[in-house]
Amino acid sequence: RQVNILSGINGVGKSTILNKVVRGLAAGGEFPNHMLKGVKIKVVPEDARWIRYDIIRSVDRPLLNVEALSKLNASITSLTTELDVQLYQLQRKYLVFHLNMSNRLVAIFTSQVPDAQRLASEVAQEKTHFMDLVDSLFKDTGKTICRDHNEIFFRSMGEEIPSYKLSSGEKQMLIILLSVLVQNRKPCVLFMDEPEVSLHIEWQQRLVGLVRDLNPNVQIILTTHSPAVIMDGWADCVTNVEDIVI
Repeated sequence: RQVNILSGINGVGKSTILNKVVRGLAAGGEFPNHMLKGVKIKVVPEDARWIRYDIIRSVDRPLLNVEALSKLNASITSLTTELDVQLYQLQRKYLVFHLNMSNRLVAIFTSQVPDAQRLASEVAQEKTHFMDLVDSLFKDTGKTICRDHNEIFFRSMGEEIPSYKLSSGEKQMLIILLSVLVQNRKPCVLFMDEPEVSLHIEWQQRLVGLVRDLNPNVQIILTTHSPAVIMDGWADCVTNVEDIVI
């Protein structure tokens, strides 16, 4: 199933299940069940030994040792929360995404394949579509994404602002969409632990659809407390954790 939503009351084990699966995937190899303590991983095809995945945490906690981070890299002195660090890491992946996109365009035009112009337009459209989605989400706050930068900046009231200056909810949504974009539409499992935190209800409703729109090949596994997340046609994808027999 492409969308999997774990629901249930606090303490029932939603995040525990998700975290055990992630630890199992991180171990690689045979996905050893002894590491999962009751959670069995089933993969398709059955002989798969490596799974492309990413995990998104939603809580925007302050960094405990900003000075230590700044000593490692002077460019990250503006990072003060965990979401800032996620954005910093994603900015690097976004630059790689740009490079890969340029290489794909060069390959299309140098290989002289039929209909090269159409293929190149489809490749370039991935980035344009991402920016259009971000602009549509942020339009009510007057922010638009800068389309002439290699890194993510926004224009607001005539000024350019870095992504670290966004609100917690805006950072959170940007992190989710960037995490999906940089996978280049390849098959991927995206784990999200209560992604609705800090998102207003309209964004909660659109969340799953936005992710699937950016990458139809992504499998979503998320935990949630919010009924809004399933209101846009995802009710059949919900598993109540209390009903799981382990």
